[in-house]
Amino acid sequence: MSDTMPNIGEMLLATVPMARTLNLEVVEATAERAVLRLPDQEDFHNHVGGPHAGAMFTLGESASGAIVIGAFGDQMGRAVPLAVKAEIGYRKLAMGMVTATAVLGRPRAEVVAELDAGQRPEFPVVVTITREDGAVTGEMAITWTLRPHS
Repeated sequence: MSDTMPNIGEMLLATVPMARTLNLEVVEATAERAVLRLPDQEDFHNHVGGPHAGAMFTLGESASGAIVIGAFGDQMGRAVPLAVKAEIGYRKLAMGMVTATAVLGRPRAEVVAELDAGQRPEFPVVVTITREDGAVTGEMAITWTLRPHS
């Protein structure tokens, strides 16, 4: 981002109160990749002592939002980003701190071209959630749109 815009992590935490509630840590946030961590916090544990599924979902969705801000932050003056749908698969037991890594599933230029053409583009963001040993504990697919301002 430019020197005149806040960094992506700061923007995410300023605009998404739930991310602050869960104490999510923004490790990396660019137009190419976003990495967020959910610290191991007893208040957000499930019945087996790991992060609650809802907390893991919020972690992944927040990582997807960070990459959307990174990739399309310069479009916010003419469109608002909205999550359209999300799917999560829990693959392995998550224990301790977990990390979500999000990547954009379509080229940015294609999405912006659709917006330029007066369309409401949709695009996927793919998120992988891992525990500290690198094991994949969850996978998410979130479809986002850029809804043009009226």
